[in-house]
Amino acid sequence: MDSYIFILIIVGIATFTSTWMPKILQKTGISYSIFYLVAGFILYKLVPQNLPNPIPQDNESLTLHLTELIVIISLMGAGIKIDRAFSFKKWEIPLKLVGITMLLCIAISTILGYYFLGLNIASAVLLGAVLAPTDPVLAADVQVGPPNDSGKSETKFSLTAEAGINDGIAFPFTWLAITVGLVTSGQDGNYIEWFGFDLVYRIITGIIIGFLVGRGIGYLVFNIGDKYEMLSTKNSLLAISVTLISYGFAELIHGYGFIAVFIAAITLRHYEKGHKYHKDMHTFTDQIERLLICVLLIVFGGAVALGVLDALTWQMALFVVVFIFLIRPATGLLALSTVKLKLMQKFAISFFGIRGMGSIFYLAFGISEFEFDSQDELWSIVSFTVLMSIVIHGFTATSMMRNLKKENL
Repeated sequence: MDSYIFILIIVGIATFTSTWMPKILQKTGISYSIFYLVAGFILYKLVPQNLPNPIPQDNESLTLHLTELIVIISLMGAGIKIDRAFSFKKWEIPLKLVGITMLLCIAISTILGYYFLGLNIASAVLLGAVLAPTDPVLAADVQVGPPNDSGKSETKFSLTAEAGINDGIAFPFTWLAITVGLVTSGQDGNYIEWFGFDLVYRIITGIIIGFLVGRGIGYLVFNIGDKYEMLSTKNSLLAISVTLISYGFAELIHGYGFIAVFIAAITLRHYEKGHKYHKDMHTFTDQIERLLICVLLIVFGGAVALGVLDALTWQMALFVVVFIFLIRPATGLLALSTVKLKLMQKFAISFFGIRGMGSIFYLAFGISEFEFDSQDELWSIVSFTVLMSIVIHGFTATSMMRNLKKENL
């Protein structure tokens, strides 16, 4: 069979079945991510010759750009869903998760990577950076519902906002790993430049670009468009336009595009907040996101089947288990220790720090910028983390969220 035609059929079937996945999730309580992961594993075991090479090391550029695309679309979708206007008080929990939990996860993972896994310092910092962000792509089961949806819980808001923020805030630490690699190898690396440019300038630029794009497009759509019929538009495709424009402009002037997309989404969402158009845009981005993630999960299942975990040792596997079951929950609970929430809520927020496509993107990005040591080992660790996260959180998220809903939490 022609490989191209076979791939089209697989994508078609994945898209077709994705329309039923929300209902299957409601009935089974199992995340649809697991179904596509298993499907990809089986497909690549049976007919690998008719499918593209799924090993990320062999397709670093494609891996980088596909995961980049799915993350920015997911960030737009996450931003549009959030009804709560930003303030430091109202966003206290996600800000603490980013400012305390994420930074502690980076530090602890770096230390364990260096002393326990035997990675050099640059690769250990990269490991900490790529495992830092929680994932807006695979975390749909624990995120808030559509715009203006009633009954949004503090738990889901916190997890949604955290994923939206930390997918951009992890970027400077990936650049830190690159800078460490340059310095330790005697190349042109500078920590002061990292602090001033990669940490401060890029974050601020991403925020400013995101705000300007969100406000500007909001004004065109809800003010100019409503005033002049010829310029009126309420096409859901605008959500993708905002995503690409904010991301592109931020990256063009060396800001962080991930931050720009999320800020643009939040800003646009709160321009005429109650307008039903936001729900239409959310529905469209959700459909695009679901299509892409189904395909990427099939490919990831294929990567697992064909050897992306070959470099995994028992020490690496133990590190991943400790990271998922101890490091993230403990640092999450520490960040939430002064927050007035029920213990069940704190546990859920701390435990469901799902890792996914964002981590794969950051690893591919880091390796594209510097020749890190132990690349196969890094791919095995990160892939095993994503695999474990999909399986563990995929089987537990729905039931936990249902229990919280029963308790009005």
